[in-house]
Amino acid sequence: MSVPSLLIPHSDRKLTFERPLVMGILNVTDDSFCNDGTLDPEEAVRRARRMVADGAGIIDVGAESARTNREPITVEEEIVRLRGFLVRWQEVAAAMGVDERPLVAINTWRPDVVEAINDLDWDLLNDIGGLEDDANARLCAAGGRALLIMHTTAAPKVAQTHRAYDDVMAALDAFFAARIESAVAAGVPRGALVLDPGIDFAKQREDNLTLLKRFGELTAKFAYPWLLPVSRKSVIGRVLDLPDATTRDAGTIALIEAGIAGGAAIFRMHNVPAGCQAVATLCAVRDFR
Repeated sequence: MSVPSLLIPHSDRKLTFERPLVMGILNVTDDSFCNDGTLDPEEAVRRARRMVADGAGIIDVGAESARTNREPITVEEEIVRLRGFLVRWQEVAAAMGVDERPLVAINTWRPDVVEAINDLDWDLLNDIGGLEDDANARLCAAGGRALLIMHTTAAPKVAQTHRAYDDVMAALDAFFAARIESAVAAGVPRGALVLDPGIDFAKQREDNLTLLKRFGELTAKFAYPWLLPVSRKSVIGRVLDLPDATTRDAGTIALIEAGIAGGAAIFRMHNVPAGCQAVATLCAVRDFR
């Protein structure tokens, strides 16, 4: 299955997906749901380097937990956390060859945060806010960043356990058709977009399972690289009755298989070695291209 390439405008770097990439999750937080965060920038850099050594092609840096049972942090604190990591990471990345250097994704939805770090070196905005307006798209266009658009129906930190769909696939079709055009109109090249179905965001157990079962319909209709963020998700916990997120790695690997079958280009992972090994093994027995 052929996956479109991804352009990083500010560096003219183009990623081709001979096989899916693993995106390592780096939480610069003190309240992540897997208890794997750190507020120490030096420790965050060490963890990022370890992820790269383990095979991650992208580092996804988030400074605020998406958990809805935690209060939001301030914009100022989010900026301090992200800048603390990015300033130190730039020094590390400068010593790497271009081909060895991972992409750096910034996981935020607040335009004020994006604007405050747009002078630093990063590649992809992972907008978990559903691109409600075009502010983040305009900032990505101005900074030469790629943009990841995730499906959701409300601002982060707002619980959506009541959300119901007459047809979840139709809802995602309409959402992405509109958001893609909004991003392009704001100046983001089509080749610099990544899409994400938003597993567990404003979706119930059956919605998630439907999306995973029919994921190939989305990748066929929207010819962009797709991120499938299935790592330790609540849907796995509900299927397997595993309330402890750190016990869900086996279920995560099973969903990686479903994602590869459906044409995913990127998998967002807590356990980077397991994710990289799973992708390599599954691609060895499947013609990914």
